[in-house]
Amino acid sequence: MKEIDLKGRDFLKLLDYTPEEISYLVDLAATYKMNKHEGVLHDTLRGKNVALIFEKTSTRTRCSFEVAAHDLGMGTTYLDPSASQISKKESIADTARVLSGMFDGIEYRGYGQDIVEELAKFASVPVWNGLTNEFHPTQMLADLLTIKECFGRFKGLKIAYMGDARYNMGNSWMVTCAKMGMEFAACAPKSYWPDPALIETCKKIAEENGGTIGFYEDAMEGVKDADVVYTDVWVSMGEPDEVWAERIRELSPYQVNKKIMEQAGKRAVFMHCLPAYHDLKTEIGKAKGEQFGFTELEVTDEVFESEQSVVFQEAENRMHTIKAVMAATLGADKA
Repeated sequence: MKEIDLKGRDFLKLLDYTPEEISYLVDLAATYKMNKHEGVLHDTLRGKNVALIFEKTSTRTRCSFEVAAHDLGMGTTYLDPSASQISKKESIADTARVLSGMFDGIEYRGYGQDIVEELAKFASVPVWNGLTNEFHPTQMLADLLTIKECFGRFKGLKIAYMGDARYNMGNSWMVTCAKMGMEFAACAPKSYWPDPALIETCKKIAEENGGTIGFYEDAMEGVKDADVVYTDVWVSMGEPDEVWAERIRELSPYQVNKKIMEQAGKRAVFMHCLPAYHDLKTEIGKAKGEQFGFTELEVTDEVFESEQSVVFQEAENRMHTIKAVMAATLGADKA
């Protein structure tokens, strides 16, 4: 693995990284994963500490950052919405400068991309994007590691993204495919496609790297011969009932089910960033299912639990790829 120096870099969106740098992080994560499974210690960042700002709560992102930091020998301080004064009593710029004096790196998971960009502008330590409304770069690295484990390559693979492609996951997959020379096929109503300016940016990047960007209102046409079938939840927490009703009505044709997977083909894998409404075994799922008359939403339980599903392999890979990002940007990427 060719070493690439990323020390001191922020990790805010994959648009900021070259294909070679992205591949390096994925390969580094694979090495850390192997070491983890073999019980090889890699606590090369002992004595360092990181701040984890979570304006939006999470299971996978928080656990991934905390376990990864612990494995690297670092301490963590978790700041939830009630524990942080960011943007409330203290400006983003001031928060960045305060935390930079106490920590060696800062993670932010929350709302606008402009927030994490401003944190990075005023921080003197690396800032990592754990999720914003616009981008989810750590998830992309985990997905790429999973794809590498399944197919051994990136170039030429087709990713069919099903459902709402307007926000962080649709945007991030479009960027990732453009960067890595893959085919991005968004299967969604036209009103659920990404921002036109970002589409044009990604088309130009895709041309340079041998990738393609496509959009399909016909789900069966778009998913044909896909290597990866990907989806995300259609409705975020806290959104009103009218949004649930609208999304269920407009996105139901894009549910990932047996018919969709058969159209993709036997080699295709199913991926999801989780959590998923594949059954009614959660409080929200049960309540909304009874209210709107569904038993499964963006993906059927049959597909979610099938041999083609790699969602839990993908979830584990969040930790390994986040470890790679922290180690590389803090200058300890000699796994």
